[in-house]
Amino acid sequence: MGEAVKITDPEKLTLLYERFRDVCLVEKEVWKEIFMPRDVSQGPVRTNIQDRYEVKIDDPEIEAALEANIVLGTAALWAAVQEYRQHIVFYRMR
Repeated sequence: MGEAVKITDPEKLTLLYERFRDVCLVEKEVWKEIFMPRDVSQGPVRTNIQDRYEVKIDDPEIEAALEANIVLGTAALWAAVQEYRQHIVFYRMR
């Protein structure tokens, strides 16, 4: 596999929390891996190449709470993600 880099940039984290929410809603379960398009600030990139992020949730009860909010829809899941964001960590896999 490659090395994992913890994401700490607030803007990138906001995008990752939104992507995490969207993937969980579509898949109807909490996902531990998400993909995002490559950052275009690095210059031209192929659009079919994505970065892979590992999602770590540090408490099984938090994960269960997130899971429970999926069936309640976007607003409920987003509120749960915001409430528990300090327990959700993203690592970009290289």
